[in-house]
Amino acid sequence: MSLTKDDAAGTSPPSPSPVPVPVPVPAAAKPATYAPIGALRAEECADLLALVSAVSRPLGDAVADFLARVPPERRLRFCSAVSFVLEDKMMLQPAERLIAFAILNQGYSSQLANPFVHHLINAACDETSEKAERAFLQLLLSLSNGDNNEVLKQSALDYLNGSEYASQVLLSREQLEKEVSFDAAQPLPYSSFRDATVRNAIPDPDIFQSCGRSSELSPNIPNRDGMVASLLQQTSLKGLPPQWIRPPPPRLEILEGELEWLNLDYNHELLWDSSMCAETSRGAEIRDLVEKACKAPLIPAQLQKIGEDLAKDWKLVYHCGMTPQKLPDLVEHNPLIAVEILSKLINSPDMDGYFRVLVNMNMSLHSMEVVNRLTTAVVLPPGFIHDYISTCIRSCEETEDKYMQNRLVRLVCVFLQSLIRNKIINVQDLFVEVQAFCIAFSRIREAAGLFRVLKLQE
Repeated sequence: MSLTKDDAAGTSPPSPSPVPVPVPVPAAAKPATYAPIGALRAEECADLLALVSAVSRPLGDAVADFLARVPPERRLRFCSAVSFVLEDKMMLQPAERLIAFAILNQGYSSQLANPFVHHLINAACDETSEKAERAFLQLLLSLSNGDNNEVLKQSALDYLNGSEYASQVLLSREQLEKEVSFDAAQPLPYSSFRDATVRNAIPDPDIFQSCGRSSELSPNIPNRDGMVASLLQQTSLKGLPPQWIRPPPPRLEILEGELEWLNLDYNHELLWDSSMCAETSRGAEIRDLVEKACKAPLIPAQLQKIGEDLAKDWKLVYHCGMTPQKLPDLVEHNPLIAVEILSKLINSPDMDGYFRVLVNMNMSLHSMEVVNRLTTAVVLPPGFIHDYISTCIRSCEETEDKYMQNRLVRLVCVFLQSLIRNKIINVQDLFVEVQAFCIAFSRIREAAGLFRVLKLQE
């Protein structure tokens, strides 16, 4: 991400701190929807910006706030983000940089080794930095003289506006490393491959990087907080490392008689056991009776038992083992039981399956009896009744045996007259189809009677 002149041209309301610094920000920055590994959380970014912006408070209070807000397990990640924003001198104002350095140094004061001491020494010996910043860092790192305690009692603004650091003698790197007992040969807290990485935020070479003194800056600054938060949340703090190409080793020569490795393709499908964790004892007796009813007619005592059990608890119909596939056998052997069960299942989501079975099964006296009784027991969908009537008429027309055809026509005529008499169907909806049926079989007395009924309803 590059910091350009055009980005630095935007302005925002004055910062509460008197030490503003220009930092580029996109005109319409959107919140990140994905946080890479090593990035900071949104609330941690807010804590970081709040800590470093309190330039009027004593530095010791800022360090105490850091220890209180950030849990121990997140301090290394948090301090890594602080170190990241300190690498670019345009991200923080001079007073804010002092607070950030104080957090890096004092955040690990209770431990034997500070993982960021190497970064602090480099910053203290950076000749491109302001003397106030270098003097402040050397005071923090010089633990033996105790001056750092007095420094932490001051605010960052008071230190920068004072003149004590002007007369301070800066130590060389060797003297400073000896002062802090730093072993230059000790391993760094990061991988040696980090030197080959590219930073995620690349400064624009045409923009002056030093923030300078607070008196030299305009009080109007861009939206720095949004830019820093965007960098910390959308990018990895480890930078962009090069891709290490590792070619696969060559395969060994296959020897004669060598076993061959087989990668078998197992495409097993999971089968859901719908009976798992279900109560199997409930409705066991009625389930056995319904199973028998699908195979043979039941005796009156068994028919009465099923009716009594369903009258006591109609929900037993969901435990009787009835399915649409078993309905044709039940209708042919025990139509009264079929009517009893279907009337209880009328509000079931599976009822459409039972309707389709009734429409598609072979027309018989029992099936017509079941449908006729259902029309008086429950409210059936008009579409189902029309489809069933069409199936009955088609069955009569397709039957070649004259005796059987005449018998079926009589049954259909009686069935239709019953529906018309009970006002189950609207004759006008099926007038043309039923009239053609009556004319085709007008030789049969029942068909002629049905035709007269149609004329009266016309």
